[in-house]
Amino acid sequence: MWWTTSFLQGLGTGAGLIIAIGAQNVHVLRTGLRRRHVALTVGTCIAVDAVAIAAGVAGMGLLIQGQPLLLAAARWGGAAFLAWYGLGAARRALRGGARLDDGGGEGGAGPGTGTTGKQQALAAVLAVSLLNPHMYLDTVVLLGALGGQRPPPERAAFAAGAIAASTAWFLSLGFGARLLSPWFARPAAWRALDGFVAAVMLSLAAFLALTPLPSTP
Repeated sequence: MWWTTSFLQGLGTGAGLIIAIGAQNVHVLRTGLRRRHVALTVGTCIAVDAVAIAAGVAGMGLLIQGQPLLLAAARWGGAAFLAWYGLGAARRALRGGARLDDGGGEGGAGPGTGTTGKQQALAAVLAVSLLNPHMYLDTVVLLGALGGQRPPPERAAFAAGAIAASTAWFLSLGFGARLLSPWFARPAAWRALDGFVAAVMLSLAAFLALTPLPSTP
Protein backbone atom coordinates (compact mmCIF):
# COMPACT_ATOMS: atom_id res chain seq x y z
CA MET A 1 0.00 0.00 0.00
CA TRP A 2 2.75 2.45 0.98
CA TRP A 3 4.59 1.66 -2.27
CA THR A 4 1.54 2.54 -4.38
CA THR A 5 0.91 5.73 -2.40
CA SER A 6 4.51 6.90 -2.73
CA PHE A 7 4.58 5.95 -6.42
CA LEU A 8 1.42 7.95 -7.15
CA GLN A 9 2.73 10.92 -5.17
CA GLY A 10 5.96 10.82 -7.19
CA LEU A 11 3.95 10.47 -10.40
CA GLY A 12 1.76 13.46 -9.59
CA THR A 13 4.58 15.67 -8.35
CA GLY A 14 6.79 14.75 -11.29
CA ALA A 15 4.01 15.44 -13.77
CA GLY A 16 3.32 18.81 -12.19
CA LEU A 17 6.94 19.89 -12.54
CA ILE A 18 7.86 18.24 -15.85
CA ILE A 19 4.65 18.73 -17.89
CA ALA A 20 5.09 22.44 -18.41
CA ILE A 21 6.47 24.61 -21.16
CA GLY A 22 10.23 24.64 -20.75
CA ALA A 23 13.33 24.65 -22.95
CA GLN A 24 13.63 20.85 -22.88
CA ASN A 25 9.97 20.30 -23.73
CA VAL A 26 10.04 22.85 -26.56
CA HIS A 27 13.08 21.14 -28.04
CA VAL A 28 11.35 17.75 -27.96
CA LEU A 29 8.22 19.26 -29.54
CA ARG A 30 10.18 20.88 -32.37
CA THR A 31 12.08 17.64 -32.97
CA GLY A 32 8.85 15.63 -33.04
CA LEU A 33 7.25 18.05 -35.49
CA ARG A 34 10.18 17.69 -37.88
CA ARG A 35 10.35 13.89 -37.30
CA ARG A 36 14.14 13.81 -37.20
CA HIS A 37 15.96 11.77 -34.54
CA VAL A 38 12.84 11.67 -32.36
CA ALA A 39 13.72 8.40 -30.62
CA LEU A 40 17.25 9.62 -29.86
CA THR A 41 15.97 12.93 -28.48
CA VAL A 42 13.17 11.40 -26.40
CA GLY A 43 15.39 8.62 -25.05
CA THR A 44 18.09 11.09 -24.03
CA CYS A 45 15.62 13.33 -22.20
CA ILE A 46 14.19 10.34 -20.33
CA ALA A 47 17.65 9.10 -19.38
CA VAL A 48 18.82 12.54 -18.18
CA ASP A 49 15.67 13.04 -16.09
CA ALA A 50 15.88 9.53 -14.62
CA VAL A 51 19.49 10.00 -13.49
CA ALA A 52 18.75 13.49 -12.10
CA ILE A 53 15.64 12.34 -10.21
CA ALA A 54 17.37 9.25 -8.80
CA ALA A 55 20.37 11.31 -7.67
CA GLY A 56 18.14 13.94 -6.09
CA VAL A 57 15.97 11.46 -4.20
CA ALA A 58 19.05 9.53 -3.07
CA GLY A 59 20.15 12.58 -1.09
CA MET A 60 21.58 15.18 -3.44
CA GLY A 61 18.40 17.26 -3.34
CA LEU A 62 18.51 17.71 0.43
CA LEU A 63 22.26 18.29 0.28
CA ILE A 64 21.91 21.09 -2.27
CA GLN A 65 19.07 22.68 -0.30
CA GLY A 66 21.53 23.13 2.53
CA GLN A 67 23.95 25.04 0.29
CA PRO A 68 22.67 28.59 -0.33
CA LEU A 69 25.42 29.32 -2.85
CA LEU A 70 24.48 26.31 -4.99
CA LEU A 71 20.80 27.22 -4.81
CA ALA A 72 21.56 30.79 -5.82
CA ALA A 73 23.72 29.61 -8.71
CA ALA A 74 20.98 27.29 -9.95
CA ARG A 75 18.35 29.99 -9.53
CA TRP A 76 20.18 32.76 -11.37
CA GLY A 77 21.68 30.38 -13.90
CA GLY A 78 18.21 29.03 -14.65
CA ALA A 79 16.82 32.54 -15.04
CA ALA A 80 19.64 33.48 -17.41
CA PHE A 81 19.21 30.30 -19.46
CA LEU A 82 15.45 30.79 -19.79
CA ALA A 83 15.92 34.44 -20.76
CA TRP A 84 18.50 33.46 -23.39
CA TYR A 85 16.18 30.76 -24.78
CA GLY A 86 13.21 33.13 -24.77
CA LEU A 87 15.12 35.83 -26.63
CA GLY A 88 16.16 33.26 -29.22
CA ALA A 89 12.52 32.26 -29.73
CA ALA A 90 11.53 35.93 -30.02
CA ARG A 91 14.17 36.44 -32.68
CA ARG A 92 12.86 33.46 -34.66
CA ALA A 93 9.28 34.70 -34.32
CA LEU A 94 10.23 38.12 -35.68
CA ARG A 95 12.38 36.68 -38.46
CA GLY A 96 9.94 33.93 -39.49
CA GLY A 97 10.54 31.53 -42.34
CA ALA A 98 10.73 28.26 -40.37
CA ARG A 99 9.08 25.24 -41.95
CA LEU A 100 8.65 21.55 -41.20
CA ASP A 101 11.21 20.66 -43.86
CA ASP A 102 13.77 23.07 -42.41
CA GLY A 103 16.50 21.07 -40.69
CA GLY A 104 18.15 24.07 -39.08
CA GLY A 105 17.53 25.62 -35.72
CA GLU A 106 16.87 23.78 -32.49
CA GLY A 107 14.36 21.30 -33.80
CA GLY A 108 16.42 19.47 -36.35
CA ALA A 109 19.90 18.19 -36.90
CA GLY A 110 20.19 18.81 -40.61
CA PRO A 111 18.87 16.88 -43.58
CA GLY A 112 19.42 13.18 -43.72
CA THR A 113 19.94 10.68 -40.94
CA GLY A 114 23.67 10.03 -41.10
CA THR A 115 26.16 9.91 -38.27
CA THR A 116 26.78 13.65 -38.32
CA GLY A 117 23.05 14.34 -38.04
CA LYS A 118 22.77 12.01 -35.06
CA GLN A 119 25.77 13.57 -33.38
CA GLN A 120 24.31 17.04 -33.83
CA ALA A 121 20.91 15.89 -32.54
CA LEU A 122 22.52 14.28 -29.49
CA ALA A 123 24.63 17.36 -28.80
CA ALA A 124 21.56 19.60 -29.10
CA VAL A 125 19.40 17.62 -26.67
CA LEU A 126 22.26 17.21 -24.18
CA ALA A 127 22.88 20.96 -24.29
CA VAL A 128 19.23 21.88 -23.74
CA SER A 129 19.08 19.36 -20.87
CA LEU A 130 22.42 19.46 -19.07
CA LEU A 131 23.17 23.16 -19.57
CA ASN A 132 19.72 24.15 -18.30
CA PRO A 133 19.90 24.92 -14.55
CA HIS A 134 16.10 25.09 -14.45
CA MET A 135 16.03 21.33 -15.18
CA TYR A 136 18.19 20.67 -12.11
CA LEU A 137 15.91 22.81 -9.95
CA ASP A 138 12.89 20.73 -10.97
CA THR A 139 14.45 17.27 -10.79
CA VAL A 140 17.41 17.25 -8.41
CA VAL A 141 16.43 20.03 -5.99
CA LEU A 142 12.62 20.04 -5.75
CA LEU A 143 11.76 16.41 -6.56
CA GLY A 144 14.91 15.24 -4.80
CA ALA A 145 14.18 17.16 -1.62
CA LEU A 146 10.55 16.01 -1.51
CA GLY A 147 11.43 12.37 -2.13
CA GLY A 148 14.60 12.39 -0.05
CA GLN A 149 12.69 13.09 3.17
CA ARG A 150 10.94 9.73 2.97
CA PRO A 151 12.17 6.42 4.43
CA PRO A 152 14.51 4.58 2.02
CA PRO A 153 11.89 2.09 0.67
CA GLU A 154 9.47 4.94 -0.08
CA ARG A 155 12.16 6.99 -1.81
CA ALA A 156 12.51 4.33 -4.50
CA ALA A 157 8.75 4.28 -5.09
CA PHE A 158 8.57 8.09 -5.22
CA ALA A 159 11.49 8.23 -7.67
CA ALA A 160 9.91 5.50 -9.81
CA GLY A 161 6.68 7.49 -10.00
CA ALA A 162 8.47 10.70 -10.99
CA ILE A 163 10.53 8.86 -13.63
CA ALA A 164 7.34 7.22 -14.97
CA ALA A 165 5.76 10.68 -15.36
CA SER A 166 8.82 11.94 -17.23
CA THR A 167 8.91 8.87 -19.48
CA ALA A 168 5.21 9.05 -20.38
CA TRP A 169 5.40 12.80 -21.03
CA PHE A 170 8.43 12.76 -23.34
CA LEU A 171 7.13 9.76 -25.29
CA SER A 172 3.76 11.48 -25.77
CA LEU A 173 5.31 14.83 -26.65
CA GLY A 174 7.93 13.51 -29.05
CA PHE A 175 5.89 10.91 -30.91
CA GLY A 176 2.54 12.69 -30.61
CA ALA A 177 3.83 15.94 -32.11
CA ARG A 178 3.29 14.55 -35.62
CA LEU A 179 -0.45 14.95 -35.11
CA LEU A 180 0.15 18.71 -35.24
CA SER A 181 2.20 18.51 -38.45
CA PRO A 182 -0.61 19.70 -40.81
CA TRP A 183 -0.96 22.91 -38.84
CA PHE A 184 2.79 23.48 -38.61
CA ALA A 185 3.19 23.08 -42.37
CA ARG A 186 2.56 26.85 -42.46
CA PRO A 187 5.44 29.19 -41.52
CA ALA A 188 2.96 31.41 -39.66
CA ALA A 189 2.31 28.56 -37.20
CA TRP A 190 6.01 28.38 -36.34
CA ARG A 191 6.06 32.12 -35.74
CA ALA A 192 3.07 31.77 -33.43
CA LEU A 193 4.74 28.91 -31.54
CA ASP A 194 8.00 30.83 -31.17
CA GLY A 195 6.14 33.93 -30.04
CA PHE A 196 4.30 31.90 -27.39
CA VAL A 197 7.52 30.19 -26.29
CA ALA A 198 9.30 33.55 -26.02
CA ALA A 199 6.55 34.96 -23.80
CA VAL A 200 6.49 31.90 -21.54
CA MET A 201 10.29 31.59 -21.23
CA LEU A 202 10.80 35.24 -20.42
CA SER A 203 7.98 35.09 -17.88
CA LEU A 204 9.51 32.01 -16.26
CA ALA A 205 12.91 33.72 -16.16
CA ALA A 206 11.41 36.72 -14.38
CA PHE A 207 9.43 34.50 -12.00
CA LEU A 208 12.49 32.41 -11.14
CA ALA A 209 14.60 35.52 -10.55
CA LEU A 210 12.03 37.30 -8.40
CA THR A 211 10.52 34.42 -6.40
CA PRO A 212 12.50 32.69 -3.61
CA LEU A 213 12.85 28.93 -3.97
CA PRO A 214 10.32 27.06 -1.83
CA SER A 215 11.72 25.39 1.25
CA THR A 216 10.68 21.93 2.22
CA PRO A 217 9.16 21.29 5.66
